[in-house]
Parts: sequence; structure tokens; C-alpha cells
Amino acid sequence: MMRISTASAFDTGIATLQQRQGDLNAAQQQLTSGKRISRLSDDPVAAARAERARAAQARADADQRGVDASRAIVAQVESAFGDAGDLMQQARELLVAAGNPSYGPSERQGIAQQLAAIRSQLLQVANRGDGAGGWLFSGQGVGAAPFVDAPGGVIDAATSGTTHTASSEALPLAADGRAAFLEARSGNGVFVTAASGVTGSAWIDAGGVTDPSALTGLPYSVQFAVGGGSTTYTVLRNGGATALTNVPYVSGQAIQIDGMSFTVNGVPANGDNFTIAPSSPTLSAFDALDRAVAALGNPGLGPGALAQTVADGLRDLDAAAQQLNGARATAGSWLQRLDNVEQRAAGQKLLAQTEQSNAEDLDMVHAISDFQLKQSGYDAALRAYSMVQRLSLFDYLP
Repeated sequence: MMRISTASAFDTGIATLQQRQGDLNAAQQQLTSGKRISRLSDDPVAAARAERARAAQARADADQRGVDASRAIVAQVESAFGDAGDLMQQARELLVAAGNPSYGPSERQGIAQQLAAIRSQLLQVANRGDGAGGWLFSGQGVGAAPFVDAPGGVIDAATSGTTHTASSEALPLAADGRAAFLEARSGNGVFVTAASGVTGSAWIDAGGVTDPSALTGLPYSVQFAVGGGSTTYTVLRNGGATALTNVPYVSGQAIQIDGMSFTVNGVPANGDNFTIAPSSPTLSAFDALDRAVAALGNPGLGPGALAQTVADGLRDLDAAAQQLNGARATAGSWLQRLDNVEQRAAGQKLLAQTEQSNAEDLDMVHAISDFQLKQSGYDAALRAYSMVQRLSLFDYLP
């Protein structure tokens, strides 16, 4: 027969009360914080899930900061390309006006000065800052303005390429100005026509491609011979004779060979020579303007040279403008991509927040029910202890 002493009964009751009170306090703390886990020991597995979710949220926040930084740069780049395109359009309109036969040397020199001013503005656009001490077109980095106006023309002092954010998706923080301003394709994009040693009043247009499969990629020349009251031309391919030898010349009539078509207009002199060479990505918008300024500033510019200047200038300005418009379109596509990246980052953050909530947040309905149950248990233990406390022999002694 086991005996239960009064002290043992009191100790058991107090221990039960303390346990009930501790459980009640823990439940009350959970209700106050709204969290099911306040210490790792509460649920190690859920705590690890919550920590991984917090890390995912931090990555999403870093991606969002990268998006914000990149958008600020790309928006400025897109705007700068828009300004450059507007300047090129102004230059084109001036060059068209320069071809007016009623203009004299003074009017053309005035147009040359306006083109020089546009060239200066274009250089300022190319060296535009990003508002944070850097340069929009600094490529992979440069300590000073990326474009330098050297004696031989504008050069790019920056390292070609772009810099990117260190987020999960590489986002641009600078644009490659060299490709946009200095590396348009020359000529019509496939071949380049040029006057070489022309003394007459003839000029050649930009030409076009009639059969891409017939192109050879070799250099050509068109040589004119004038004598005996007739004018003929001979086309050489890489210095060798072709089927077009001593062909009667008709101004404005297309010359077609090996998938290419071009037109010579005006009156050539004996020995005049025009060349056709493969195109290359070496056309600078600044050089195109410089050539137009130099030619229009020449007071002795003849009708044929003027027509050639206008034709070549319009061809080169259009090619440079097309390159700038393409770069602007790329910047616009980056802005759209940044919107998509931002949406994905927001979705990843929401998913991580949901995972964290599932791991550590409290089910309030269940928690309130559990709290009430523990409160009832504590009240019952308190009443039981009060009853045990009155069980003393001293209460029954006379």
C-alpha cells in the first residue's frame, strides 16, 4: 500500500499549476506575436523552411534593386538615342536643301555651319552622363567622357561592350556607344559606291542588290572612256575584265553586274572612275557629317561633285540613323524585358512570403481554441490545488 504524504500532494499540485501556466503563457505569446515559431527549438524543420523563404525574399529584393538601377539607365539611353535620331533627321533635311541648284556657295557654307553645329550636339548626346557620375555610353567602363574629338575624327575611348547588374538576371547598366555611333554598315549595307578621280560632272548613286545569290564580295570599278563623240564604260571585277566592256553610256541607265545594280548620272570625263567595294561596319555618324561639312564648305564645288556629295551624304546619314534607330529599338526591348523581370521578381517574392507564412505563421482559429482549452485546464488545476490544500489533519483536530 503506497502512502501519499501531504507535502508530496502539494508539490504535485504546484508542479501541475506551473506546467499549465507555462503552457498558457506560451499560447498567449503565440497569439500576441502571430507566429507559431519563436525559437528554432519550437519546430526545427519549419524554421529551416522559413529561413530559406527569407533568403529567397532577399534575392527577390536584390533583383528588384537591379531592375530599378537598370531601368534608370536604359530609359536615359533610349531617350538619348531618340535625341540622336532627331539630330540625324535635321541633318538629312539640311543636306537635301543643300542640293538645291539655286543655292550658291554662301548658302551651302551656311548649311555646312548648321551641320557642324548638329555634329557638336550629337557629340554631346554621345557623351551624356547618367546622373550618377557615370556615362550612358561608357561600355565596360571609362574614367572620362567616352567619345573624344580627335584630329582624325571622333574616337571611342571606352572599352567596347556593356556592364551588367550582379543580380540573378544580367541587366545593362551602360550602353555600347561605339556600336551605335561608330559602327554602322557603310554604303547600302552590302556594297559601297564611290567616285575616284572624277573630273567630269558625273556621279553615282548608292545602288542596290538585285540577286543576293549572285554577289561575289569582290571589289569592282567602272572606268569611262570618252572619244570620237561617244562615251563608253568598262566594269572590272577585282582588276579583271568582265562582260561589261566598252558598253555605250546612257546617263541614268542602271548598270547591273553580279547581283548588283547602280546608276551613274551626268556627263563623265575621259578616265573618270567609280569604285564598288564590299560594305563593312565602319561607318561613323560623325565622319558622315564631317565629310558633308567639308564638301559643302568648299566654294569651288561643281554640279557633279555637289550631286555626289548629297547622294553620299544622304546614304551615309540614313545608314547611321538606321543604326541609331536599331540601338533605340534594342533599348526599348530592354525596357519591356525589365518589366517582365520585375514581374517575375515580384512573383518570386510573393511565393517566398507565402512559404514563410506557411512555415511560421499561426493558425489563429486553432490557436484561440487551443488557448481557451489551456486556460480551462489551468483553471481546473487551480481549483484542484485549492481543494488539495484544504486536506490537512489539523482541520479535523478539536
